[in-house]
Amino acid sequence: MEIHKKDIIRLLEDIALYLEIQGENPFRINAYRRAAQGLERDERSLTEIDDLSTIKGIGKGTEAIIKEYIETGTSELLTELKSDVPEGLLQLLTLPGLGGKRIARLYKELNITDMATLKTACEQGEVEKLSGFGKKTVANILTAIEEQGTRPERLPIAIMLPIAEKIAAYLETIESIEQYSLAGSLRRFQETIKDIDFIIATDNPKEVRAKLIDIDNIKQIIAQGDTKVSVIITEQYDINVDFRLVTRDQFATTLHHFTGSKEHNIAMRQLAKRQGEKISEYGIEHEQTGSVQTFENEAQFFNHFNLHFIPPELREDDGEITAFQEEVFLIEQSHIRGDLHMHTTWSDGAQSIEEMVLAAKERRYEYIAITDHSKYLQVANGLTEARLRRQREEIALMNEKHPDIHIFSGVEMDILPNGELDYSDELLKEMDIVIAAIHSGFNQTEEEIMQRLFNALENPYVDIIAHPTGRLIGRREGYAINMEQFIEKAAETNTIIEINANLNRLDLCAKWIKYAQERDVNLAINTDAHSTAMLDFMSYGIRTAKKGWAKEQNVINTWPLHKLKTYLQRNRK
Repeated sequence: MEIHKKDIIRLLEDIALYLEIQGENPFRINAYRRAAQGLERDERSLTEIDDLSTIKGIGKGTEAIIKEYIETGTSELLTELKSDVPEGLLQLLTLPGLGGKRIARLYKELNITDMATLKTACEQGEVEKLSGFGKKTVANILTAIEEQGTRPERLPIAIMLPIAEKIAAYLETIESIEQYSLAGSLRRFQETIKDIDFIIATDNPKEVRAKLIDIDNIKQIIAQGDTKVSVIITEQYDINVDFRLVTRDQFATTLHHFTGSKEHNIAMRQLAKRQGEKISEYGIEHEQTGSVQTFENEAQFFNHFNLHFIPPELREDDGEITAFQEEVFLIEQSHIRGDLHMHTTWSDGAQSIEEMVLAAKERRYEYIAITDHSKYLQVANGLTEARLRRQREEIALMNEKHPDIHIFSGVEMDILPNGELDYSDELLKEMDIVIAAIHSGFNQTEEEIMQRLFNALENPYVDIIAHPTGRLIGRREGYAINMEQFIEKAAETNTIIEINANLNRLDLCAKWIKYAQERDVNLAINTDAHSTAMLDFMSYGIRTAKKGWAKEQNVINTWPLHKLKTYLQRNRK
């Protein structure tokens, strides 16, 4: 595997954590944390660092650990530490108020090794006897333990899509499968998913069934009939996976049927009824003759009803059947010319500026923007004014070195809790592109949040508002924002709103993308990449944009470079 700087930082932090849980000497623990911090602050990527010992905080011991990990992909020390710590202890880190030090005390003083022993000790009053815990802390721990045991009915797409992709990779290895596809709400790119559905075309269902029940992490086989295999797999949660087995000629109509949504299917059945036909999962039955018609693909299925192909993301009975009587041109991956939000080793990214540039060139981008964090976000090694200007000088050199791609010098600047911006207008005017974002003060009132956003929107040098609701799907609701007012203000100030392509965010969501387009607000689909691999998140942003009916002309990173440059300089001349 390829080792990045982030991997080394995580290794050092993990070693420190395991040492802390074991109650080791604080000086030894801090040595690993200092090494991680030193590496984090260094503006080079791992491949650019010739001598690790020159980095402040890295000594001979930590240097040896790092070199071993780079050479072998493993750490003997970390493996040894893990073997000495009960596996269940690590799960306790997910509970509120429990860090390494507190877990060490629970382990050493009460012999707590997992959730079950912690719950018992809390209920028996043992934990609150420890200094620094108390009744309120114990009550919060018990509540959190109870919540851990219950799976939400619907799980975030960031959990479900990687699992589905892993299953799809397994299906690729089964020779008897002629064709397969995801179906259900995951294929429609819903933000939360109940279970995972696959449609499989095969002329050898017996062999396919045998392979399906041999898939990794199966907890339970629910059904294995002629046309359906249903299993529960255990990853982070128990997840129901249904496989529908059909013949090749039934595949298109079955896929349409099980993609849904329910409302879309009802509307399509009504359309068929008006034509004297009946849609089933196996084809279209002609009421007069009783014959069943099948299709090579879904495009032919829709064409049968004089419709153009309706993308799965839009099948929600929200006007798509009327709209697609004509050809509808929506945003596609091929329209994207660049990515305008990414991070490097100058703040909290894993790769250097040049490594991000080379990765963008591999994707045939015409331009990118380097937008590291601003100084307020110290936890992300945010850039002071001096460092930001130094970075601009490096970006200028990169533009000379790589004339086949344009690199905008940008920044992701914090909108501070008091409403001020993290840099002066004088500095912002110097930048090619400025992204403003809220990363703190999430508990403020709607009035306070809106004032902060309006201050950014009204600033002539703020080009884009990033991840505008601050939500993390299934984990954090986001701050109190009035989206109608925010979008109207963006229209008034001609400010771009970001569609953040990270699966945890997908922010703007489809509803507000549609609303923004109706008000002629420009959008940018950005990955917010913190590594070269994360640049591939662009496809998720495209699907979210498509779900919001976004068109190419409304997304600024589909524009040619000269048009984008002119737009970004509109207030800087």
